[in-house]
Formats: sequence, C-alpha cells, structure tokens
Amino acid sequence: MNLGINIRNIRKRRGQTQKEFASLCGISQTYLSKIEGNIKEPNLSTLRIISEKLEIPLPILFFLSLTDEDIDEQKRDAFKIIGPSINSLVNEFFAV
Repeated sequence: MNLGINIRNIRKRRGQTQKEFASLCGISQTYLSKIEGNIKEPNLSTLRIISEKLEIPLPILFFLSLTDEDIDEQKRDAFKIIGPSINSLVNEFFAV
C-alpha cells in the first residue's frame, strides 16, 4: 500500500507545502515527511484528520493507495481491469 506516497501526491497537486499541510493537520512537518515517505504508519485518528484536510473520505484514500500486493493473487486480474476505471471516477469526483 502506498498510502504515504498517495497523500504526498494529492497534497502536492493541491499546491500545499509539507509545512502548510502538517500545520493544517496539527502534526509536525517531520512526522508528515515520514508518513509521506512510508517510513511511519500514522494511527487511525491522524489518518482521519489527513483525509478530512485532503477532503477525501478515508476509505477512498485507502482504495487509491492499493497496490497489486494488497490484492489477493486470485483477484489481481479483475483488479487490473476495473482499478483504472474506478481510480479515474474517484479522481474526477474528488478532484484528486
């Protein structure tokens, strides 16, 4: 799962610096940097704040962060077929 990388990409597309976004979320820039680098896994309450500030529901943020390794091997082919369409729809709906 590329949750941290996904958070960073969305933040950057919205034109926010790490410092600005960390302040908005009430966390340190260092901690946000570690989250975005997939070094630290934030707790659920921090993830809720991050998703709220990104204006993306947490389940959608999780979905956008899925990688092939997160999907059961027997379901990967189906995921590869429907994943891009769902990602496109989510990106358009939430302006990710």
